Amino acid sequence: MALPLDRLTPPLSPLAMPAQDLFGPHRPLLQKRAVCARVLGARVVLTAITIAATVYACREMHGAASPGDVAPLEWLLIAVFAIAFAWIAFSAANALTGLLLPHRPRPTVEGSAAGKTALVMPVYNEDPRTTFSALAAIVRDLPPSARGDFEVFILSDTTDPETWVAEEDGLAVLRRLAGDTPVWYRRRPSNIHRKAGNVADFVRRWGGRYDHMIVLDADSLMTGDCLLALRTAMAEDPQAGIIQTAPLLIGAATPFARAQEFANTIAGPTVARGVAAWQGEDGNYWGHNAIIRMEAFAAAAGLPQLSGSPPFGGTILSHDFVEAALIRRAGYTVTLRTDIEGSYEGAPSDLFGVIKRDRRWAQGNLQHARIFGASGLAGASRLHFAIGILAYVMSPVWLLLILIGVALSIQATLVRPAYFPDTFALFPNWPVFDVARMVALLGFAAFVLLLPKMIAVADALSSPRVRAAAGGRRRILVGALTELLISTLVAPIMMMAQSGIVLSILSGRAVGWTPQMRECGSIPLPTALRFHAVATGAGLGLALIALLHSPTLAAWMSPTLVALILAAPISKAAGSARLGSFLKARRLLATPQENCPPSVAREAERFTEKFRDRPRNAIVALLAMPTLYAAHRNALDTPCRRRGAVDAATATATVKLAEAQSLEEYADWLAPAERLRVLSEPHLLDGLTVFQNSHSQNPLPLAGSHARSA
Repeated sequence: MALPLDRLTPPLSPLAMPAQDLFGPHRPLLQKRAVCARVLGARVVLTAITIAATVYACREMHGAASPGDVAPLEWLLIAVFAIAFAWIAFSAANALTGLLLPHRPRPTVEGSAAGKTALVMPVYNEDPRTTFSALAAIVRDLPPSARGDFEVFILSDTTDPETWVAEEDGLAVLRRLAGDTPVWYRRRPSNIHRKAGNVADFVRRWGGRYDHMIVLDADSLMTGDCLLALRTAMAEDPQAGIIQTAPLLIGAATPFARAQEFANTIAGPTVARGVAAWQGEDGNYWGHNAIIRMEAFAAAAGLPQLSGSPPFGGTILSHDFVEAALIRRAGYTVTLRTDIEGSYEGAPSDLFGVIKRDRRWAQGNLQHARIFGASGLAGASRLHFAIGILAYVMSPVWLLLILIGVALSIQATLVRPAYFPDTFALFPNWPVFDVARMVALLGFAAFVLLLPKMIAVADALSSPRVRAAAGGRRRILVGALTELLISTLVAPIMMMAQSGIVLSILSGRAVGWTPQMRECGSIPLPTALRFHAVATGAGLGLALIALLHSPTLAAWMSPTLVALILAAPISKAAGSARLGSFLKARRLLATPQENCPPSVAREAERFTEKFRDRPRNAIVALLAMPTLYAAHRNALDTPCRRRGAVDAATATATVKLAEAQSLEEYADWLAPAERLRVLSEPHLLDGLTVFQNSHSQNPLPLAGSHARSA
């Protein structure tokens, strides 16, 4: 039976969630299980391969310069090369570890009943048609007998007035589609601590109602079988704190998105298998598509405010890594289950959205440098922090490696070599460089860099199921080469963008909170040129220097230089829906989930037609729907205002209402901030009700005529 619209939330069921002391004495809530032999073996293999490959590469780099005296700049080159090579060696070692010692889920143990599970979706100015239709499809994919064990809870931090009204309007439709699964909705009036604060506030208010929560992102999709498998796995192991799935990307519409989806589908399982093998029960959490034990999350994962101001102080942005580390510190397990399938998320559509998203993620990951030394953390948790930091710091490292190479080339052409030393010698010190050894080293580096992709492609080709679903051997091979081409063109652009982001953060510039771009759109070329001006300028400058001093160096650097110089058109083409349709029509970069979309994805797409678009004006739309208006009005809390503290938006909205002669005129006069204030304050809505009733033949219900929600 559908819930009445004026009942937005269930009765309160509080659960204490204290902020954790990161650096004080810590005592685990549970006794940690010993690390199993297979996980220890995987860690030994990972470490040994990474160190061996890095030592060999550094020895060869030193040997290439050792026939002559190694200059200070060459020593710097060797040092930076060691860092860069260790990064790609770790990636290759991870793939080999998963191949040699694949993770095996711990055998199930006696557990408690499955319990009640909340499907929690935090949203922030997202398109309600997309998010609500996805939730409807997820619930409808559950067996009817299991739907009563789940509840949907939409946690809105939306600040756009039209999106807010669309969310409330779509709630009744979603409840009808969900049937026996209750659907709750709560919008916070203040977005304190962003997504992490939103989820924490939910736990503190209603956490006692649920045994677990499955956290969804706005573009998440999960099958009913996946939800039941996660819930069963959680119930079978009372010590499980977080069980993370490895989502497959879905719904790619642009060349960039299609390349990401193909790489995620073909190489993702190889990477995930390796990560699961060495991390064992000391895993990580990616913020969505995972099940979390509510008791563990409340007791162990309350996030403190970091001292100081942003970007390194204040609210913890990349909260998911920290929550996983704290839950593991408490003795609960955090695992990655690669064997649980049916987990999906949307693919990023273009470089513009990815770079804007990376600005926020990079700040959050760099914040982890302050948490790295927290007391009681597992060694693997600290490694997860280090990997997250290096994921962005490596871009400046690669850029520095290129600049050192250019500097060496300039030095070779501008600085006269000292052929004869100051001391007596029979022969001059001719500048010697072992070119053949360097070429061999570059070949080895390319092999190590591409090894994870080669393992993944070989794995896909050897699987009859994947091979058939992806369109056969030829399409997998052509897709792998196409993805390699796109990633080669995109990598230098991302290197420049992330280098700028890291330098910006290190200089003290903090980032705001903007909605993530999920839908592809055509970016005008002038906009693309401005967005990538730094990359284009850097490419032109490096090309000019290389051509003037060493055409050979320019030839070696040509892939990077071409990508930087053409950054704007490459970025625009990568985000083109038309070019994406062209590739799709020719089945280039096709994936199994594209060739045969899962039923939950097809249902989500079908359900979008049942939800209305966002209204043009929230005020007009709300007043046109008396039932929705009453539910909206009765769900508002009366704000506490200090005498003499006047909000500017409230004041201007009040004045405009006094001067307006019609609702349409008033609505057109209001700026977005003023519309949001009118929707948020009961006394403004009450004044609007009086105004509407005096100017309309269809009076609205007066405040208080409907019971408030619990």
